[in-house]
Amino acid sequence: MNLRVLFAIDQIVHLLLIGLVVYLNFSNQIELEKIYTTASLLLLLAVLIISFASFIIMEIIMSNWSLEEDNSEDSLESAGKYIGILERLFVFGFILLNQWSAIGLLIAAKSVFRFGYLSRAKDRKLTEYILIGTLISFGLAIFIGLVYQYLIKQL
Repeated sequence: MNLRVLFAIDQIVHLLLIGLVVYLNFSNQIELEKIYTTASLLLLLAVLIISFASFIIMEIIMSNWSLEEDNSEDSLESAGKYIGILERLFVFGFILLNQWSAIGLLIAAKSVFRFGYLSRAKDRKLTEYILIGTLISFGLAIFIGLVYQYLIKQL
């Protein structure tokens, strides 16, 4: 069996055992109504949209352009997908914490990491492709974060 599958099963068993111990020791104190609130479900929905729906939106938009040099052998498998998901989650978290300057720092850090790669490539199309992807990704995260904050204030 694949190591990832075994690890996932192991983690699920751990969580179930922790849940069972908590339930057996604190079953009278747990109020599920407090866990399943509109606010917590809205947060879960926002995280799912930022993680998975935004990735699909990004894939659809970015499919308009393809690069001839896009050699998947030169990078980790699905690295761009996971980097995008993580950066959108960070931006969403920074919005919730009202740390707009941290979003600027994240953009600057990403630019520094990409600068060497882009300056060596001297390819305008690649630079534009990466810039479009980054701006769409950050824009989606900011939009979802602001909509989430607006909806939370309406509750």
